[in-house]
Amino acid sequence: MRFANPLVLFALLILPLVVIFWWRRSRLALGFSDLSLLPAGESLRCRLVHLPRLLRLMALTLIIIALARPQAGIEKIEETSRGVAIEMVVDRSGSMGAEMEFDGRAMTRLEVVKQVFAEFVTGNTRDLHGRPSDLIGMITFARYADTVCPLTLAHGALSGFLDTIHLVPQESPENRTAVGDAVALAAARLKTAEETLARQTKGDVKAYQIKSKIVILLTDGQNNIGRHTPEEAAALAKQWGIKIYTIGVGGDDVVKVQTLFGPRMVRTGEGVDQKTLAGLAESTGGVFRMAEDAEALRAVYQEIDQLEKSEVESVRYIDYKEYFALFVWTALALLVIETLLGCTVLRRAP
Repeated sequence: MRFANPLVLFALLILPLVVIFWWRRSRLALGFSDLSLLPAGESLRCRLVHLPRLLRLMALTLIIIALARPQAGIEKIEETSRGVAIEMVVDRSGSMGAEMEFDGRAMTRLEVVKQVFAEFVTGNTRDLHGRPSDLIGMITFARYADTVCPLTLAHGALSGFLDTIHLVPQESPENRTAVGDAVALAAARLKTAEETLARQTKGDVKAYQIKSKIVILLTDGQNNIGRHTPEEAAALAKQWGIKIYTIGVGGDDVVKVQTLFGPRMVRTGEGVDQKTLAGLAESTGGVFRMAEDAEALRAVYQEIDQLEKSEVESVRYIDYKEYFALFVWTALALLVIETLLGCTVLRRAP
């Protein structure tokens, strides 16, 4: 409760003066030579003789409060997030089974990519703070590109999707690298991100706005199959206003791979096509970086974290409601009652 005109409340200070005036006036009395002429005892009417004045005093108090305009409000805070729509594109071809160091442990490149990606989204205790306000999805690819996780703000579901990502066996016909198809699919998913967002926010367009759209491509190979070349996919992304950040994972063509017969040194292919990845990034406004271990990968994510910042705007307002009418109507009711009593049962001689 608050008052729009609080200075009016100082008028309440005159009420004690009014009471004193009425009290002194009531002491004026007629003189009687003999008390036996007065009726004995005090009737109910005599006890209520001051009730009209009391009602008038209460009415006056309520009118002063009404003039001060009492108000009550409900504070509301609306948050509008302006986040980044991020589509992760992860290579899961056989070469991603090569060993890579992760916090002193030897893991496959794919497992390291999954671990660091989880840190990028949820944050770690060191250099990554998480992306809680971003719309994040994931696409994996080898011979074919597949949407593993649709664009979502519910990041708690991502860990479950990451567990479903596995390497393609080296001898499998699936073991190819369709970079162009994967980037084209990611760009298409981002192109319709607004429709996806509208379904998740149930049409509340003020709740979330997409600030920018980016693709983060992680691969250790070269495009060797697919309907779209990387250049064609980059052209689509550029046309739709999507930036592509490319990360070359690993570095050596010959790496140690764990097999059923123990570790073996195998050639993983022709290595990272750095020229193509750099061209994808440059043509769309992104950046290209190489990451030979987990720390380098974290550093790349940290750089992207700084380049693509999300925003959360809070709008605070209070909706006030006027309550002066309640006090006015109550005061008028008291005055009506006071008038009726004064004209009937509590009528006094001048």
